[in-house]
Formats: sequence, C-alpha cells, structure tokens
Amino acid sequence: MENVVIVGSGCAGLTAAIYTARADLKPVVVEGAMFGGQLALTTDVENYPGFPEGIQGPDLMAAMKKQAQRFGTRFISGDVSEIDLKKRPFKLAAGDQKLETRSLILATGASAKFLGLESEKALLGHGLSACATCDAFFFKGKAVVVIGGGDTAMEEATFLTKFASKVTVVHRRAELRASKIMQQKARDNQKIAWALENEVIEVLDPSARKVTGVKLKSAKDGKVSELKCDGVFVAIGHQPNTGFLKGQVALDEKGYLKLAERTLTSVPGVFGCGDVHDVRYKQAVTAAGSGCMAALDCERFLESEGG
Repeated sequence: MENVVIVGSGCAGLTAAIYTARADLKPVVVEGAMFGGQLALTTDVENYPGFPEGIQGPDLMAAMKKQAQRFGTRFISGDVSEIDLKKRPFKLAAGDQKLETRSLILATGASAKFLGLESEKALLGHGLSACATCDAFFFKGKAVVVIGGGDTAMEEATFLTKFASKVTVVHRRAELRASKIMQQKARDNQKIAWALENEVIEVLDPSARKVTGVKLKSAKDGKVSELKCDGVFVAIGHQPNTGFLKGQVALDEKGYLKLAERTLTSVPGVFGCGDVHDVRYKQAVTAAGSGCMAALDCERFLESEGG
C-alpha cells in the first residue's frame, strides 16, 4: 500500500514529489510517456527563479528528479493504463506494475493540439512537428511555417530563426493572441514573415512523403493560395492529458481537471496541480507552486486520517 502516487513528471509532479518525500510519505511517481513534461521539450528557460543565466528545460527536469530521488521518491516509467477512483484505496496500473494508494496527486499536464487534417497526420514526423525545440535542427537553412497566434507560436517562430532561413507565421485572424512582449520580439526579427488572416487547409505533399508547402485559405475573400516551405510547426495550444480520468473525477467542458478548492478534486484524497487544471497561467513556476500546494494538501489529508 502506497501513501501517495503522483501521476506526471513535469514541474508540478516533481515538486509534489520533493515535498511529499521530505514529509516521509515515500511517494511513487508515474512518469508518463515523456519524463519531464513540456519542459523536456524546451531549450532555454529564462524565467525560472534562481537561474540568472537561464537553464535548459531537460537539465532543470533532471535536477528536480535527482532532488526528489534524494529524499526517497520511487519512479515508474510509462503511462497509467487502468485507474479506479471509485473507492479507497485507489487502484491503478502503470507499466507492468499495479498499485494501491491511500492518496493520489494528478499532475499529467497538457499536450499539443493539431489541426486535424489528414495531410497533417500523414506528414507528422516527415517535416511536420509540434515542437520546434525538438526538430528545428533539421531545418537549417530552410523555409518553415509556424501555425498559431499565441505566445507558443511566437516563441517557436523566434526560436526557429536560429536555424531556418525564413519563418512565416500563419494565423487565421488579423490580431495575434500573444502577449505584447512576445509579439514585439517576433515582429522585430527580420527572418519572420507574416501571413495573417489565413487558414491552413492542407499540408503538402503526403504523396512525396515530405512537406513541400501549405494550402492557405484567405479569411478575407476565401481565395486559396499555396505557400512553399520545407517544414511546418503547429503551435495552436494544448489539451489536458485527462482521457484516462473520464468518469472517475470531475472535468470541465474542455477536459481540464476541476478543482473544488485549493488543489482538491471532486474525489476526497485526489489532488490536482499544474497544467492539467491551469488554463490561465501555464508557467513552469506556477506549476511548481501548485505542486507544492498539492503535496501539502495531500500530507494534511493523510494526517487527518491518522496516517
């Protein structure tokens, strides 16, 4: 019987692990398919407190894991394949292990969204990506398209200019959703071009098994045009990783974890933290903060039971 199982190994999950481990709860972390969450795919992290020169995302995650292990956290690789939160102890299966636990912290984060085009699916990994920091190196001296108008799109576009010869941002509206500082940074970059008020309706060319361009439909007059490029990066937001939780705990209309108060979910003994519920801030430091909160709430919950 475990005291606490933490599902997720990003900033929120690892912070929760550090705090519960230091409380001598001997936590178990189910890492998920990708250890480190979204920061594992991020290069320069310049706004995490304590690193005046910045730090690489994977390095930050590795350091947090080492810190959690130092206090006795156990790690299990793989995703949760089964879960039962109907009664306590909670039961779940992860990798080749079955676990029973008195409490549970959900820190499963969110994943990149895609457009839903057949051509997009066919070309994923063949010139189409949702992670510039993973794949930018393959586009040295080439022209690429970034789809999206938020902070993520501006960050991806700016990062890609270190490798690509030209980056064109495609967004279906005239106005960008990105913060002013991120917009300005992108607009000041001479390698970035703009194709606003356009929607990508097809990625070319699946028959060639590589990206050769995109088909654009104008939001102003409906005209269809083609834009040649060697790569496409989709940066249109994220969806919460809560598919395995449907029917087990309260979720909102978009699938994000609903919190009753603080980090408490609709199921006593189950707590939530990080991007799996945060639709507003979505920052590494706020995820870490909520991981700390979930750990403290969890510790007090177990103490109240005399454990």
